[in-house]
Amino acid sequence: MASAKTNGRRQPSLAQLRAFAAVAEHLHFRDAAAAIGMSQPALSGAVSALEETLGLTLLERTTRKVLLSPAGERLAVRAKAVLDEVGALMEEAAAVRAPFTGPLRLGAIPTVAPYLLPTVLRLVRDRYPDLDLQVHEEQTASLLDGLAAGRLDLLLLAVPLGVPGLVELPLFDEDFVLVTPLGHPLGGLDGIPREALRELNLLLLDEGHCLRDQALDICREAGRADAPVTTTAAGLATLVQLVAGGLGVTLLPSTAIDVETTRSEQLLTGHFAAPAPTRRVALALRSGAARAAEYEELARALREALRPLPVRVLGDGTGEGVAG
Repeated sequence: MASAKTNGRRQPSLAQLRAFAAVAEHLHFRDAAAAIGMSQPALSGAVSALEETLGLTLLERTTRKVLLSPAGERLAVRAKAVLDEVGALMEEAAAVRAPFTGPLRLGAIPTVAPYLLPTVLRLVRDRYPDLDLQVHEEQTASLLDGLAAGRLDLLLLAVPLGVPGLVELPLFDEDFVLVTPLGHPLGGLDGIPREALRELNLLLLDEGHCLRDQALDICREAGRADAPVTTTAAGLATLVQLVAGGLGVTLLPSTAIDVETTRSEQLLTGHFAAPAPTRRVALALRSGAARAAEYEELARALREALRPLPVRVLGDGTGEGVAG
């Protein structure tokens, strides 16, 4: 094999280094040739070509044995290190080619992460044990920046996003539920009309949470011109405690109800009349992502795993829901 050239200088080939390393280990041409599956003449020729390329004598040849020259002693160590690194590179490439191996940096919004991650983590542990899942909980804007910059690989969040260059893999739709303090006239009711939101003191999350924007959109759809906000919270756990304390009511996605409303005995949940206000949750990835096929398979597996939750699981791109 001809030596490569870099900046006008010839470089050793891997075949030459492999031949030299075998001779350095066995100190015998026949044994070295057998060890690497090369003919003895080809092995001898490769070592001679390496010596010519380097401008050094690497071996001292006699009729009875082969010895390493002082230069050969030093360069044999380097040759072995190069070949070891090439082997490691090939192993890494094989690992990358294997699906669901290596790191996967998943970003999730705070109003999804606590309620879906147990299902996600269980699925990954059971079905994809070689996947190194790394979870980052951030607000939507930060997640989108991280995905665009390559800091994150995949997002779990509410859609639609309306961002060019992204592919959304819908997972499910879920209803919003009205959470009230004990004694509230709408507490525990079914069939609540959306119009009731016009007069309620609605507590919301801080600016930057997509759930806040969704709640405001629901209020506007109900005919509420504005939603004056006097009290906000950084997370849903605080929000429901404010409700329990009688400061107002709030909207929670169905997946959060079991976790958040069990924190207090001073809460009731009410359900809206059909069609209830909803949100859609999906995985999002960069268009043309190298691992897009893996992410699509993960989305399919995740839809099945999410069926026990109070959601309407969606088909692959059909938009049709199946009750969980």
